[in-house]
Amino acid sequence: MTTHATAAPGAKLKKFLRRRDDQAGSPRLSPLWTFVAWLATLAFFAPVAWMVLTSFHQEADAATNPPTPFAPFTFDQYETLFGRDITPFLLNSAMASVISTLLVLALAVPAAYALSIKPVEKWTDVMFFFLSTKFLPAIAALLPVYLIVKEVGMLDNVWTLIVLYTAMNLPIAVWMMRSFLAEVPKEILEAAEVDGAGLPTVLLRVVAPVAMPGLAATSLICFIFSWNEFLFAVNLTATTASTAPVFLVGFITNEGLFLARLCAAATLVSLPVLIAGFAAQDKLVRGLSLGAVK
Repeated sequence: MTTHATAAPGAKLKKFLRRRDDQAGSPRLSPLWTFVAWLATLAFFAPVAWMVLTSFHQEADAATNPPTPFAPFTFDQYETLFGRDITPFLLNSAMASVISTLLVLALAVPAAYALSIKPVEKWTDVMFFFLSTKFLPAIAALLPVYLIVKEVGMLDNVWTLIVLYTAMNLPIAVWMMRSFLAEVPKEILEAAEVDGAGLPTVLLRVVAPVAMPGLAATSLICFIFSWNEFLFAVNLTATTASTAPVFLVGFITNEGLFLARLCAAATLVSLPVLIAGFAAQDKLVRGLSLGAVK
């Protein structure tokens, strides 16, 4: 009896996912719209390609006007970056982004479950409260946050950034996960409860697989926001906990802008986000479009 109770939700879930994948069609675009889509892709990709191309040039070639895209290639800029020891900055960004994203998901998923699948009383007021926390510009909260962090002795500490990034991304994650979890079929949850599955089993074996595209989209967006955050990182860190965006500012000096070196550093800083986005590409597209068409 116990084996049937724990196996039934998983079997019904797999059957539902297979049926949904079989019914999902891939609409064909006309040649004109395909051409327009390629043009838009190239337009968005052109600045990134130019940045990568410039990173392989000497400073003299990168600073010419008009630019010289076919100048001799070199790896000198990347050798200089690692000579300046960019690794600690990348590790600080990775630690702050990954840990804060995991904390956001651990807090946002139960909150979104309570606001969508098992709605609490006056849940709309709760959602508005989460949204209201984003009304205040970050620059307005900088001075109070700085004074509090200084008072508790947490300046230049990566855990300070983790707490701040978690607080910053949590409202967005709750809003996104609430819309994703609202699309979970109620019949699957009712079948799991009838078969005796508890709340942890429902969340891990029923809700999580169905909402995986939403989880991937939410986690990637939170990771990107944390990875690119600059305001708090540059004001609350000095040498020990500085992140990759703070490292990039070091190439804008009174002596001028080291364009080729800055492009090389920006390319290295962009790689983790590009790799994460490429790895979760299929789930990201499904997650961002989930709920757009009824």
